[in-house]
Amino acid sequence: MKWQILAIGKPSLAYAKLGVEEYLKRLGRYTSLELRTDWKDGGSLKNSETLLAVSEGSVRVVLDERGEIWSTSDFVNRVESWQMSGVKRVSVLIGGADGHTSGLREAADHVVSLSRFTLQHELALVVLLEQIYRVHTVMKGEPYHR
Repeated sequence: MKWQILAIGKPSLAYAKLGVEEYLKRLGRYTSLELRTDWKDGGSLKNSETLLAVSEGSVRVVLDERGEIWSTSDFVNRVESWQMSGVKRVSVLIGGADGHTSGLREAADHVVSLSRFTLQHELALVVLLEQIYRVHTVMKGEPYHR
């Protein structure tokens, strides 16, 4: 199964760049992950249209503060289920400053909140990558997740 992370805007803060680099490096030994940050923030309507088009044909996980809160074990169970059911690609969508449109949320397979706090999108990206890494270490039975 391949991961596709689609985020509006490139990380520009130093801590975010370092965190993204670190977790992309770590994830390389577990899974295929493509990070796309090609788009400048064009407002929620334009951003949502772009993210929907690029994620076509994949399981869509939309990060949104109104979404469900998953624990790490919930996330592990979802990933295992996707793998068992033959899912080829999971796309995680991270919006810009104005968030996602209701249409994008409705088109999603899952709407998930990383926290009830509103997170700056660069921080959300780092947290997401860490959790994907954590999921894979749990599935491999490695001690990182403790």
